[in-house]
Amino acid sequence: MKFSIKLVLSTMIVLALALGFSGFYFVNYVFETSLDREVGQALDESSILSFAFETAALNVPLKYSVLPDSVVEEIASKLEMGGQGDGRLLRIADEEKNILYTSNGFTADEGLLPQTDQHTKSYRVIRAQDRFYVHTCVAINALNRILYLETMKDVTEVFTERSLGFSLYRKVTLVMLLTGMVIMLFIASLLTKPIRLLTRATREMAAGDYRYRARQISRDELGQLTGDFNRMANALEENISKLEEEIEAREEFMGAFAHELKTPLTAIIGYADMLRSHKLDEEKSIMSANYIYTEGKRLEAMSFRLLDIIVAKQDEAQLMETPVGELFSYLREMFAEKKETDIRFSCEEAMVWMEANLIKTVLVNLIDNACKASEVGSTDGADRDVVGSDMAGVVEVSGKAVDGGYRIAVRDYGIGIPETEQNKIVKAFYMVDKSRARSKNGAGLGLALCAEILKIHHSELRIESKVGEGSCFSFVLAPHSNL
Repeated sequence: MKFSIKLVLSTMIVLALALGFSGFYFVNYVFETSLDREVGQALDESSILSFAFETAALNVPLKYSVLPDSVVEEIASKLEMGGQGDGRLLRIADEEKNILYTSNGFTADEGLLPQTDQHTKSYRVIRAQDRFYVHTCVAINALNRILYLETMKDVTEVFTERSLGFSLYRKVTLVMLLTGMVIMLFIASLLTKPIRLLTRATREMAAGDYRYRARQISRDELGQLTGDFNRMANALEENISKLEEEIEAREEFMGAFAHELKTPLTAIIGYADMLRSHKLDEEKSIMSANYIYTEGKRLEAMSFRLLDIIVAKQDEAQLMETPVGELFSYLREMFAEKKETDIRFSCEEAMVWMEANLIKTVLVNLIDNACKASEVGSTDGADRDVVGSDMAGVVEVSGKAVDGGYRIAVRDYGIGIPETEQNKIVKAFYMVDKSRARSKNGAGLGLALCAEILKIHHSELRIESKVGEGSCFSFVLAPHSNL
């Protein structure tokens, strides 16, 4: 059952109960008020009749010391005739409560007489022959006699009005319920429209349309729910996009990995087969063994780099406050023997939060790449004229305190990187110049490893490069308070 139907039915049930109880109370209140009024009038009329009877008894001739039964009947008959137009009904009983006179149509039983004495009045509401009456009984003191006067007042109209009131109220209630149902259906449709929009959005997203959003048409709780749903959908779409990108990157990685394995393995297998199946002279044997050794070392380096990337992705860096001077001293010693490239170090002394060994790995990779890009013959003379021959073969490694942390940069004046390639070089196995990279035993994993290490330092690798002018790779290590 739809929520809107449930809402309408629930409202109608509550409304029906409210109207039913209130109608019953109202009609009954009017009925009881009218009946109390009629009872009061019946008692007043009974008192008037008793007074009239006593007055008439006083006019009886003095020859009677005690009021005879015949006179009682005569007085009663006159009292009945005096109210003939009002349908007056009465009955008179003697001291022993034996009936002396009864009007035609007086059908009440004698059940009220035993409840009445000289000092009380009594009454009851009775039903006789499909009509309702107020039956009263009162004692009369007339000429040394105690008589009992009973009357019956027709109050059928009061009961008829109650029946008509209930009938009318039922009709009014039915009309109000039907009208209320139509109005509530309209209101429920408006109130549940955000739910229908959310349901449609959910179905569209379940069908694969992650760009679909629910339209927000109110600012109440349902409107807030719609806004939260759309924000959740945005986050879900972003996560799905990231997953798709990761899957695509993983497929590219596996394809590149298979290709990078295939090339050295083909060379190794080919030269090993040549050594196995042919008798070669010493020069060719040495050349074949050298190819096997070189490609094997390349596979070894690639496997180590892959392992480092996997560890970097899964590990959490144990950051410690480390002097930058110690880091640069290590780099000077490590590259001191590299005579073919002029590596210049400069740094401002500072204490930086980092995992020293991981940052060393980053800088070693960046400096090694800069040295390869700056080697003589890596670019032609036309490109060299852009930056001047005095900077050829120079690599600058600098450290400087900046707003928000400490910036370390590695700059070379080599071949540079095309702008279209700069966003791709941090991907595993990606190489701008594959033939040149392989000639240096490269596999395109160094910058990917650097990017992963900087991620766990809450930093990123920034690349500035122009073809023929060189490149600058830099990153900022945040202070401890910002980590």
